[in-house]
Amino acid sequence: MSDEPHSPYRVVVSEETAGALKHHAPAAARNTGPILDVLREILPTTGRALEIASGTGQHCAAFAGAFPGIEWQPSDQDAAARASIAAWVAETGQENLLPPLDLDASLSGWFGDAGGEFDLIVCINMIHISPWAACMGLMEGAGALLRPGGLLYLYGPYMENGAHTAPSNAAFDESLRRRNPAWGIRDMGAVEAAASARGILLEGKVAMPANNFSLIFRKEAG
Repeated sequence: MSDEPHSPYRVVVSEETAGALKHHAPAAARNTGPILDVLREILPTTGRALEIASGTGQHCAAFAGAFPGIEWQPSDQDAAARASIAAWVAETGQENLLPPLDLDASLSGWFGDAGGEFDLIVCINMIHISPWAACMGLMEGAGALLRPGGLLYLYGPYMENGAHTAPSNAAFDESLRRRNPAWGIRDMGAVEAAASARGILLEGKVAMPANNFSLIFRKEAG
């Protein structure tokens, strides 16, 4: 995660410059449809959603279009990512899709800059390419930001009971750890324990394409 001083701000991009800044990730293009299939089964028709580590902005643009009654707040700790997200926001013109915030889940108290309570927090493909502190920070923030009964949705590769679910995931894990020893595919049980300690309980898991999982958590009422 970023070592730069944390200074939250929103990036707004004009339509004239949006095309030059907008990034595309092939993986995001592939997994958006399957993720939407899961979200359609669990999301309310109205509410507020926060996406952590929004990356290119492809996901939040698609989600805002699919759920017009939900206000979507994207975020990312990387300035280039925020510029791309802002370009997607400008291109879509969707009133329920807000400009991105500068949020870094690995920083203590990051959730104080998120802008209030949420009915949903989404985090896609972050936990394995960030230090474990980012997962712990995400759970701390979810505990503080989610309304009672609110949902936390995670997507990505996970180990189960200390073992990889596919040889390709084991190879991917090795490559991640070579790039940064603090990265790596996390065990589902460790992630569940981190969430449970903050009153956020695993409600379901869905096997996804390319050996990934959707993990669905709900904050305890009261």
